[in-house]
Amino acid sequence: MLNDFWSKLKSGSDIRGTAIEDKNHSNFDLTNDVIEKICIAFAKWLSKKNNLEYKLITIAIGHDSRISANRIKNASINSLRNIGVNVYDCSLMPTPAMMTAISILDCTGAIEITASHHPKNKNGLKFFTIDGGLSDNDIEEILEIAQNEEVVANSDSGNVRTTNIMKYYEEKLKNIIIKETGEFSSRPLEGLKIVVDAGNGAGGFFVENVLKPLGADTTGSIFLNPDGNFPNHIPNPEDKNAIECIVDATKKANADIGIIFDTDVDRVAFVDECGKEITKDRFIALISYIALENNKNGIIVTDSVTSDNLKVFIENIGGNQFRYKRGYHNVIEMAKIINKKGTNCPLAIESSGHAAFKENNFIDDGAFLAAKVVAKLVNLKNQNVKLSYLTKNLVSPKETASLRVSITGEYWEELAEKVLSEFKNYANSKKIFTVDNENIEGVRISLNSKHHNAWAILRRSIHDPVIVIYAESYNIGALKQITGELKEFFKKYDFIKF
Repeated sequence: MLNDFWSKLKSGSDIRGTAIEDKNHSNFDLTNDVIEKICIAFAKWLSKKNNLEYKLITIAIGHDSRISANRIKNASINSLRNIGVNVYDCSLMPTPAMMTAISILDCTGAIEITASHHPKNKNGLKFFTIDGGLSDNDIEEILEIAQNEEVVANSDSGNVRTTNIMKYYEEKLKNIIIKETGEFSSRPLEGLKIVVDAGNGAGGFFVENVLKPLGADTTGSIFLNPDGNFPNHIPNPEDKNAIECIVDATKKANADIGIIFDTDVDRVAFVDECGKEITKDRFIALISYIALENNKNGIIVTDSVTSDNLKVFIENIGGNQFRYKRGYHNVIEMAKIINKKGTNCPLAIESSGHAAFKENNFIDDGAFLAAKVVAKLVNLKNQNVKLSYLTKNLVSPKETASLRVSITGEYWEELAEKVLSEFKNYANSKKIFTVDNENIEGVRISLNSKHHNAWAILRRSIHDPVIVIYAESYNIGALKQITGELKEFFKKYDFIKF
């Protein structure tokens, strides 16, 4: 069992922590020593899984633009080399490109050094094998090895080679666009204006090495240079300020589309030709439209915080929605399970901007997704149709609310589950609510009212001591009624701050 120190480094199917020491020399957990133990634990885990000696293991290591990346990369490489593992230093790389590294370089595994959208003082590690990203249980195993097992250096040092395999990943993305536009020319994006916001992360390559060579006008693109200080906005496609930046850039350029990546390019969001953001339900609706074109009756696995209107939209375009849990690894694993059972599931997608296509081996890949959308845009333009047309039938809410209810206490996960269970009983006892008993994660309710049409979901956060609440209303005033009921319910708990 993990102790408190190692447990707090686990963030779902990733490892994350503070990588820059503050003035008080506190809260600095991703030290070189900790990084070395984790990387050696990954090598041990690979050794056991594949029945391989260290000298037969090769690991590719890449990183995003964070200012702590080089320190962590060097610590990672040194630790692996010292036990005899061979390493490829891939330098600045988007997370999804690490899967390309595994196949092109014939690696046993790969590590991406990233903390996704988190602040500049954070960093972390994502692990991959040829089968894709690791699960929560895999991360638990690796951390237990790091916590409990001694490190024994090998007399034979592993080889370290520097390589650049981005050209293979970029070529893959260009070929997707060329193939799906049906225009087997070298410049299928001629006449399109595309604006990209890379958030000073690892996504600037998409402009310089994918869009421009295919003929796109990318004038007006912003924050393409890697800068781990993130001087312009948080590198998060869900952040309000970040979205405002790409909306503004798209409007100023009068672009056909705006694209914004997170730091390591596994997430993406879009802005349409009208300057309207394509996020959350609208994001899922757009990508579902593309995924279902050659997959009628296919199942789209989504996270839990989607509306009933999205379900109707997906059914109307020939698909079926399976509403599952939050967490990109959760939706991806469920999609794989559905396909193994013999039912076609072409897409796993989260409203946060994560999406993985079956045709791309369910790799969580924001650049692949962007390439698919850009190709679709070319086809629409040839038909004189705008991007916004694809989601015009999705009914949008009049009001939305996102709330985070803090929980104090040592065993906050258990407290959160207790509160959610008691809320479900409370909601069932109130005539004003209908509880969705088919809901898989948390508690989902609908408001019973002649005048108000609204719903809400309450769930335990994956990472933080918080109950997360998301609500939507299709009539002005309904959210006030829901939040009033929630406030009444929560006030009896002294360990909750609402």
